[in-house]
Amino acid sequence: MSFIEINNLSKSHFNRRRKKRAPGDSSEVGFIPVLDDINLEFEEGEMVCILGPSGCGKSTLLKIIAGFDTAYDGEVIINRKKVKSASSEHIFVFQQNGLLPWMTVWENLELGLRNIQDVEVKNDRIREYIDLVELNGFEDHLPCYLSGGMQRRAELARALAVKPDILYLDEPFTGLDYLTHLKVREEVVNIHEYIGKTMIMITHFIDDALIMADRIIIFSERPASVIMTRKLDFPRPRNINKNQGLGDLRDEIFLMLGVSYVA
Repeated sequence: MSFIEINNLSKSHFNRRRKKRAPGDSSEVGFIPVLDDINLEFEEGEMVCILGPSGCGKSTLLKIIAGFDTAYDGEVIINRKKVKSASSEHIFVFQQNGLLPWMTVWENLELGLRNIQDVEVKNDRIREYIDLVELNGFEDHLPCYLSGGMQRRAELARALAVKPDILYLDEPFTGLDYLTHLKVREEVVNIHEYIGKTMIMITHFIDDALIMADRIIIFSERPASVIMTRKLDFPRPRNINKNQGLGDLRDEIFLMLGVSYVA
């Protein structure tokens, strides 16, 4: 049995603006199908990137796996237990910055470790993960005094400090400039290799998926179905321009997503 199993999962959103059905329209009144009979498996410790057209349901799937959305057909099983709600052992990093603006970097990390009673153990844990994301010297800074990339690294440190079994990343590089995007991407790859935990990431960037993932999954247009799942056995660090196999796969994915030419 895989660490995470998704069986026959379908999901529809209620459409408040839907007009009266046209003649011959057999779809369910007032509902927009989003996910169509998704069946997937994720191995423990695997880094998986999910790609697909904008609005196809990628983030919806991630929230379902994380237990934030329970209104769907089918089932999600994690470590042999059916998901019924969110778990403190599974951490979600959203697109938007989630740091509390009135708390310093140290205090933001400490918030997630409030159940650790031993102060010395807690402080050692905070120092370990601040060091891991290279934010030494910024422990007492408020988020507004950090760059976008530093805020992202602080948020990753806060998520990782609780030592989650699973880390969900929903477009974690949104809003970063190009160079910061590349640096934080490299940081996430290094962190994954260091902690060896399961990571599932939603992204629109094909290159990110090819550089980062152990496996990629591609969704169709809504209602989403799985149109590709591919294991990436390429060694790290990866360079798409220097690896013919990665370059060919990149071209294949672009074509699959409707882009016929990429410079």
